Amino acid sequence: MDRLPGRRAFALHGADGLLVRAAPLPPAGGTNARTGRRNVVEGNSIVATAGHSHNPGNLHQGYVPPLNNETLFRRDGHLCMYCGQRFTSSQLSRDHVTPLSRGGRDAWSNVVTACRRCNNLKAWRTPEQAKLQLIAIPFTPSYAEYIYLKGRRVLADQMEYLLAHFPRSSPLHKRLSAQPAAS
Repeated sequence: MDRLPGRRAFALHGADGLLVRAAPLPPAGGTNARTGRRNVVEGNSIVATAGHSHNPGNLHQGYVPPLNNETLFRRDGHLCMYCGQRFTSSQLSRDHVTPLSRGGRDAWSNVVTACRRCNNLKAWRTPEQAKLQLIAIPFTPSYAEYIYLKGRRVLADQMEYLLAHFPRSSPLHKRLSAQPAAS
């Protein structure tokens, strides 16, 4: 799974390098500056390319996406993993379950979203020492989950394709099935 710029996708299509999948997108194009005529190009929202993909998720099973707060907060649904309340991104922070000062790592499996109050309460201690309980276990997103969590606009047929590539045990399945369908 990888996002191709439109020009690259249509260049591959013209060279018979694309295997088309999914429903067509509405026509799009620009206006020719000299003639004033609109160029129309029709394409599909999901395509498969023939040949090797440079998708980092395909290179090996152990793909670990880059860790950043924006994606972490989306993974945890903007909930503090200690008190369970929902907050805006500006009110959240990254908490290391096992603090860095105690040998913990800055990795997906050791970080959770925490509100500032809970993060300050926990401080340099483990949750057990601070008498706090995690409401969810941190996990490393797969490549498909990471594409979803990056927060780009995802069309319905693209979302269906991504969901099919989420691990069966993904906590995101439950969250997405609870969301109302887009109209």
